[in-house]
Amino acid sequence: MRKRRIMVLLHQELIPPDSLEGVSDAEMMEWKTEFDVVQTLRYMGHEATPVGASDDLSKIRDAITELRPHICFNLLEEFHGVGTYDQHVVSYLELCKQPYTGCNPRGLMLSHDKYLAKKIMTYHRIPTPRFTVIPRGKRVKHRSKLDYPLLVKSVVEDASLGITESSLVHDEEALNRQVSYLHETLRSDALVEEYIAGREFYVGVLGNQRLKVLPIWEMKFTKAPKKPTIATAKVKWDAATQEKLGVETNAAELPDELRERIITLCKRVYKALDLSGYARIDLRCNAEGKVYVLEANPNPNLSFGEDFAESAETDGIEYEDLLGRILNLGLSYQAHWRNV
Repeated sequence: MRKRRIMVLLHQELIPPDSLEGVSDAEMMEWKTEFDVVQTLRYMGHEATPVGASDDLSKIRDAITELRPHICFNLLEEFHGVGTYDQHVVSYLELCKQPYTGCNPRGLMLSHDKYLAKKIMTYHRIPTPRFTVIPRGKRVKHRSKLDYPLLVKSVVEDASLGITESSLVHDEEALNRQVSYLHETLRSDALVEEYIAGREFYVGVLGNQRLKVLPIWEMKFTKAPKKPTIATAKVKWDAATQEKLGVETNAAELPDELRERIITLCKRVYKALDLSGYARIDLRCNAEGKVYVLEANPNPNLSFGEDFAESAETDGIEYEDLLGRILNLGLSYQAHWRNV
């Protein structure tokens, strides 16, 4: 593709170094995605400039004026320390008539609010575990319509923040305790949904209007005890926990009929939530073969070697090609300002 001026928008504290010399794996973990993207874009011949922002929109505006980027590669996941504020930063980019990669503001807003997303999926008859929400300041009442065990998680946090083994509850006492924990510790409303025992799948999707579904990825616990195991924050981010439980993620072995059902389902979710650019859909499949959508994650982790990139590579899309496709999707996205 044509060489571009690219503003790589990221958190101020995650601006990566130009070299990994003398950097340990542990030190690199926080900004690995940022390093991989910046260095790969430069390797591809683009003029990639990291721009850090955390609480000041003027830095973004000044960078747009100075750099005159063809596109902003958006890696920013929060603003003012609030995860859901990334949608407002993307809205600001649109107000500046600045093309960007990844999801549009509406898709970010709908998918970040897990309660709203599940209501939309329910309206479209997309199977999702039965659920309710306990707002902050409200007490838990008897949930006769939901069957134990139940999974309790934040309505708005991502990356499994706040999810521990205690998030899977089997009685009302444990439910009250976990809801109170979310209300008080994360200061978040609590989403309570029925736990679906079975296989857990992650499915990458690329596209705006025409969608490309990547190979279905599966998380396995090869050393875990027979009790239900969930993707807690430690399972996702702690190497010692991953080793202890034998956490593996790789291409799922599925019959053709089930694979096609999952692909169709992921496309329906993507369109129902008005997603664009790229996203990951999380699902569970029970022993009877019924598939449930857990949530949709716009702008998922793009680190080299992580699930999204690994899934793409399995489909013959090398990392450089993956970033190139994401750039092209951002450049071709029809934001409203383009039609004025």
